[in-house]
Amino acid sequence: MNTKSKIEQAADMGQSIWLDHLDREFIHSGKLQALVDRGLRGITSNPSIFQKAIAEGGEYDDEIAAAETSDDDVAVYETLAIADIQHAADTLAPVFIDAQGMDGFISLEANPNLAYDTEGTIREVRRLHTAVNRPNVMFKVPATAAGIPAIAALIGEGININITLMFSLADYDNVADAYMRGLEARLAEGLPIDKIASVASFFVSRVDTAVDKELDAIGSDVALSLKGKIGIANAKMAYARYLNTFSSQRWQTLASHGARTQRILYGSTSVKNPDYPNTMYVDNLMGANTINTLPLDALEKFVDHGMVSDALTKQLEKARQELVQLAALGVNLDRITQQLQDKGVTKFADAFNELLGSIKGVRNQAQEKATQRQPEPLVED
Repeated sequence: MNTKSKIEQAADMGQSIWLDHLDREFIHSGKLQALVDRGLRGITSNPSIFQKAIAEGGEYDDEIAAAETSDDDVAVYETLAIADIQHAADTLAPVFIDAQGMDGFISLEANPNLAYDTEGTIREVRRLHTAVNRPNVMFKVPATAAGIPAIAALIGEGININITLMFSLADYDNVADAYMRGLEARLAEGLPIDKIASVASFFVSRVDTAVDKELDAIGSDVALSLKGKIGIANAKMAYARYLNTFSSQRWQTLASHGARTQRILYGSTSVKNPDYPNTMYVDNLMGANTINTLPLDALEKFVDHGMVSDALTKQLEKARQELVQLAALGVNLDRITQQLQDKGVTKFADAFNELLGSIKGVRNQAQEKATQRQPEPLVED
């Protein structure tokens, strides 16, 4: 009988399970440490996660109220977020050391309002990298047209990057190329490339949510037979691209200098449709040299009844044919994935702006309470 946890079994197969969740209570209560003890290999965060933590919990209120930079909502947010990221990084440090820098990372997103600003993103990540000051932190940059050159530049500076909001095979090709361009530029300057880590976050379930609507509208037997399959098929084809890219002669040159492959991280892997098996985006996307990042509820379902098997390279031809069938139906996956990326940028920007609004609200309440506590001035007769 295998006494290892499902998380540890996945790691033995070559897939690292990361957690897509972070808040202060989770860190300080010991819940994060407990998951690390069970084999958790890393964490991702995003503006939506921080927005929920700050807006729905009260554990940040006192610190927001007492912040020296309380007139600057962005600065207050960064103070809170950086502290959480540093604590999580320290908790994951033993994993980072044991994995020799391949796992044990926590990711922090650059301001999503900069998603279409190359230079702004570069400056932001540089600044955050200096402020966080931990070797096992990745900084998240979106795979937008403006993000791609920022990724290459930041990798060239030796900063670990998690590329987010990837939905298409074109996204994958652009991101892998940017990673290698960054390494090549660094190598040309005589700088080491053996300590740099990067992941390419390929989103899955949102593809099915969008595609399924169009398949329902078509309504034919072929269309309906493809429901719930395109997200996985698309993700499998991305892995096939990964295998080709990181066995090329171009890559071998970099690998000879110690470069590490840019692993695919599967995100958006909680199942949105209750008609589908609730672990299907983990069960079907497990394979060597990959990562799957899961929200807490999805992680619990995987640990309870998920399947650990090398499924990612199985039925690749079937996955390829499903994409061919989709195109034959007139469903334009390139259009859908571009729309998903655009919506993802907007969603993260909205969450970030709501987060700032929540901070402002807490700050205003604190100021009102302070005003109410002021004693009435004495009036002389």
